[in-house]
Amino acid sequence: MILRIQFVIAGAPSQDYEFYKPFIKKEQVHFITNKTYDLLSISNAALVTSGTATLETALLKVPQVVCYKANAISYQIAKRIITLKFISLVNLIMDREVVTELIQGDLNKKRLKKELTAILDTEKQKQLFLDYYELEKKLGGIGASSKTARLIYDAITMENSK
Repeated sequence: MILRIQFVIAGAPSQDYEFYKPFIKKEQVHFITNKTYDLLSISNAALVTSGTATLETALLKVPQVVCYKANAISYQIAKRIITLKFISLVNLIMDREVVTELIQGDLNKKRLKKELTAILDTEKQKQLFLDYYELEKKLGGIGASSKTARLIYDAITMENSK
């Protein structure tokens, strides 16, 4: 069986297109912007930078590897100031490693290929999906945002009726 992979970079609206040019020179790498959720909804896997994107990707049930590389000096300073076990919101919320984090020196071609291959494995995906459902429950389950909005609305309405 031949595995066909298509890479698509979901450009951040705040990042200038020139930043992405060196990465999209290859034939099998494509670029889109302002359609991240659409892209994730049809993705089998994702390489994601840290931040809210990791949580959004998990809630969309997409297997992911978290990738982060900063300026070496900035990273060393942050490492001494911030004492968190994890960098991704998924792992922080779950308080354990659910998604692999490749940070600084661990973010290299060999590890990236290994971890991407791993999350494309059916058994690994099953485990990730179970972990993602557990994460969703921790966050209040399906409709948590609507429930929260309703509680806020009711509280405001009740306060105004006094």
